[in-house]
Amino acid sequence: MVHALLAAAVLTSGSIGFAGDSTRPAPTEERMPLFGSSVAISGTQALVGEPVGRGEPGTVHLYSKGANGWRASGSLRSEASAPNDGFGAAIAVSANAAFIAAIDQPTQADSGRGSVFTFKRNARGAWDPAGRLFSYARSARGSFGAAMLIDGDVAYIGAPGEGPGAVHMYRRSADGTWTADGSLTVDSLETLERFGSSIALDGGRLVVGAPGRSTNKGAVYVFTRGPAGRWMQEARVMPARGSDNARFGSSVALKGTRLVSGSPGAVNIPGQGGGFVGTVSVFEYSEIAEIWRERQTFLPPQYASSRFGQTIAMAGDEIWAGAPAAERNTGRVFRMRTNREGDWLGVNALEVAGVEPGALFGQAIAVNGSDAAIGMPGDAGQSGSVMFLARNAAGTWVSRGVLFPATTQKTFAAMRGKETMCDDANGKAGEFECSSTSIASFLPISAIGGKRGTSMNDNWGWTDTATDREIAILGRTDGTSFVDVSNPSSPRYLGDLPKTRGAPSSAWRDMKIYKDHVFIVSDNAGEHGMQVFDLTRLRGVTTAKTFTPDVVYDRINSAHNIVSNEETGFMYIVGASGGGETCGGGYHMVDVRDPKKPKFAGCYGDPRTGRAGTGYSHDAQCVKYSGPDSRYTGKEVCIGSNETAISIADLSDKKNPVAISRASYPDVAYAHQAWLTDDHKYLYLNDEGDESSGKGEAAKGTRTLVWDLTDLTDPILVKEHVGVSKAIDHNLYVKGDRMYQANYTSGMRILDISDPRNPKEVGYIDTFPGDDGTPSFSGAWSVYPYFKSGTIIVTSIGEGVFFVKDRTKKTVQ
Repeated sequence: MVHALLAAAVLTSGSIGFAGDSTRPAPTEERMPLFGSSVAISGTQALVGEPVGRGEPGTVHLYSKGANGWRASGSLRSEASAPNDGFGAAIAVSANAAFIAAIDQPTQADSGRGSVFTFKRNARGAWDPAGRLFSYARSARGSFGAAMLIDGDVAYIGAPGEGPGAVHMYRRSADGTWTADGSLTVDSLETLERFGSSIALDGGRLVVGAPGRSTNKGAVYVFTRGPAGRWMQEARVMPARGSDNARFGSSVALKGTRLVSGSPGAVNIPGQGGGFVGTVSVFEYSEIAEIWRERQTFLPPQYASSRFGQTIAMAGDEIWAGAPAAERNTGRVFRMRTNREGDWLGVNALEVAGVEPGALFGQAIAVNGSDAAIGMPGDAGQSGSVMFLARNAAGTWVSRGVLFPATTQKTFAAMRGKETMCDDANGKAGEFECSSTSIASFLPISAIGGKRGTSMNDNWGWTDTATDREIAILGRTDGTSFVDVSNPSSPRYLGDLPKTRGAPSSAWRDMKIYKDHVFIVSDNAGEHGMQVFDLTRLRGVTTAKTFTPDVVYDRINSAHNIVSNEETGFMYIVGASGGGETCGGGYHMVDVRDPKKPKFAGCYGDPRTGRAGTGYSHDAQCVKYSGPDSRYTGKEVCIGSNETAISIADLSDKKNPVAISRASYPDVAYAHQAWLTDDHKYLYLNDEGDESSGKGEAAKGTRTLVWDLTDLTDPILVKEHVGVSKAIDHNLYVKGDRMYQANYTSGMRILDISDPRNPKEVGYIDTFPGDDGTPSFSGAWSVYPYFKSGTIIVTSIGEGVFFVKDRTKKTVQ
């Protein structure tokens, strides 16, 4: 019987993008379920892992095959389940036993050890818990369970993080319990070799991958049965042209005398898209010479970053190799096969429909006879899916459907038709906690163009210069929604501007306005570029439409944020990455005075700020300065929130930008976003990382840093304001004597800044009820308080959009 790698997925962390990765925090990590990170098939049952949940324990979902295809048939959780415990990180299954690894995210020195929960099939065919296995070493970051294999009454569990790595063996007794039965012995393992990252077995041979050997060139160890049936090392196999960081041995498969292994980090080809292309190597054993000979090395058809060979499976006589980063993380599965004479026919993609951009198709693969399951953990905004395939009578593999679990996230019904006042008696407006506010209306994500896996992010507003109609512009992970809120209690969804074709869904989307046009960027989104959309096209829309942009500016690929100076007609793209003219993540300046003909105007960054030494700016505000420092009156002054500090610059002359000053502060974690008072004298800054780090004043509650900018060359920190909850702050904006903060789990908070050095909270609306405001990345993302009517837009990540009124004064602000 052939045993391919049953733990068919590499342990996947929260940050699963390969292209355009950034140095900034990834606030969506706690929200990514990663369903489809691991898959396994046994007979007519499939097991699919969802190791990271929305604050929920990891789950393994069960699917059964019937006459009409695959359907959900239950789920498994560990007996020691805990939020985000990593249960389901890897799976191994046989006819009557299942091993499920629980490897939590290795973000702390004592985490990532790993354990394996065992299950046995009862007389009804259901899985009963049968125990829990630990490595005797219990090493921090040991990743015990990252690769597993069951062969009858013997099981093999890899722990690649235990020193040089290890593979532990277990034997099943008559009562179904598993006990330790030694470990594989290897000659001359190196430190950090990551031996045990992959395992495969066929007949009398066992192979184990060690992708960390020799500066991550990688190796595969082959074992044969010796005296008393114990495994003895036969060979260490390495490709003839291995390269640093190739990670040969990341995946393995074995059939007879044929050994296959993937090197997903191999081959960085200049001028061919760059990145890690990956290779797949085939070795065959010569019985005469008693050596393993490298017979073939395959490249994917397109030389671009694909991670080809990250996963390997045998489908009969075919080799299947996953390339989850292909086509900008959409993913591909490639097939390699021979003709009757044994000649290789090359590399061909598995042709299937229904794979969306960013799906990571091929991150996990399981093949069992004429059935296959392919994990797509990046699908549907990183909610994840699994595609089932079957081989028909003609030998062609066809899709049998894409499945995913039903959502368990609480949803809220739309609120519209009348304003809902905050009830002072119970402190709620409907289901939402509040004080001195009201909800004019609320629309869930599904009511504004959202699909499964869609989340909300940033927002902005536009007032039609001809009709005075107020339009909310709402960022989603997969596009932008337009909602007419001229009557805020009866909002009207006008339509959707989807993300740029071919770009994956992304947690980050940002937009700003100039001359009746909106300019939209998205981060970690491939070649998204800057979309330009003429908002006057919304006039007269009576039925929701799907729009296309008027222009896509392609001098940048992805970008974290965009800043508008409506007084000068310039856009400033910040945090650009992933290709194009990134300006080191600093200001990419664009002349948009003719909105449909944007022109690159130059770069600026203060390399003394930011984590990369390039002047990376996470967010910024640019104004035609009218503050107390007369030296800069009328100048175009920009204030960047640059990760480690604020950076103030004069960008009036785009060809000769001038640094004015920079300033850091105590317990800096991540300088995120800031906004000036109307008189340009004070600046309010939020730090997105300080509350969760629990240092200094941020340990007490949400910290807002108050700066006196009377002298632009010498910013002075005059106050560390501490809020009433411990929620993480995200975006804030100032209007008159009010500051409106989007503070994730505690919602929108309203602060009175009539005494600008001493802000005081006077009202709020909590868009994420049931949470006490503890530091996590859920809830309110951003606010827009600038409509003349006083309607305030609040986008909440998993909930939708709220249209709120400030009732902290007798008259609406």
